[in-house]
Amino acid sequence: MSGKFAPFFNRRLFLTGALASAAVPAVAQTSGETVEYRSKVGSVRRNASSFRALDWEPYFDNTRGGAILVDLSSRALHFWNSDRTVYKLYPTSVPLSEDLTRRGRTKIVRKVEGPSWRPTPAMKQRNPDWPDFVGPGPDNPLGTHALYLSWTYYRIHGTHDTRKIGRRSSNGCIGLYNEHISELYALSGVGAQVLLI
Repeated sequence: MSGKFAPFFNRRLFLTGALASAAVPAVAQTSGETVEYRSKVGSVRRNASSFRALDWEPYFDNTRGGAILVDLSSRALHFWNSDRTVYKLYPTSVPLSEDLTRRGRTKIVRKVEGPSWRPTPAMKQRNPDWPDFVGPGPDNPLGTHALYLSWTYYRIHGTHDTRKIGRRSSNGCIGLYNEHISELYALSGVGAQVLLI
């Protein structure tokens, strides 16, 4: 097209294309709305703008035994069961700093309902006033359930302190709301593959 309509036509095509391409990610991701998670201790509001569903294939060769992907930057845990009929997306807490963070492949080696907690030697060194042992209950930092990973001292666990979810707040573990870890505990088994990115 040429003449006086050419600039108008090209601008319209550009704007239409730009609007169309901007709309595609909005469909794949949740909008910037605030999502409310209900907890036994009340409602907690979190910004869910970085939450988006992911496909398992870029991260795992298969989902045999179940697959858990923990995305530390978006603070989200993704779960697929063996036959991929169940997909779950949970908000998480992540380690406070890079030196406490571990990335890579591991697996669930043990599941405990009502876990007890002992601080690691490094945690005790940083926080000498912490108790040496906390049994199951409302004061336990591991919440109601824990999935122990093949890495020493690393777990995916619940928390009674719901303020921690969605934040850099852990000493290395991945934390979930107690309701979510209870559900993940029931869905996942020993041997489930875990990837932290």
